Amino acid sequence: MYELFLLPPAQKDLDKLEAPAFARIIKKLRALSEDARPSGCLKLTVEDGYRIRIGEYRILYRIDDPSKRIFVYRIKHRKDVYS
Repeated sequence: MYELFLLPPAQKDLDKLEAPAFARIIKKLRALSEDARPSGCLKLTVEDGYRIRIGEYRILYRIDDPSKRIFVYRIKHRKDVYS
């Protein structure tokens, strides 16, 4: 089991979401603490980390395996996440 940390930019992103998207993302974040590399996650090529899709939204995160920690650094709409 991994410990999940929301970095300040990710927390701000999460706070701006509407209720339906918020609920789906929270559910996925809880599942992420159980499985750091779920089916469908992709390793990013331009920057260090991973990406998972939740409909129109993307969660970007880094994994620290030795300490069993996940750092979520962005939660954005797919059109805005990589810019």
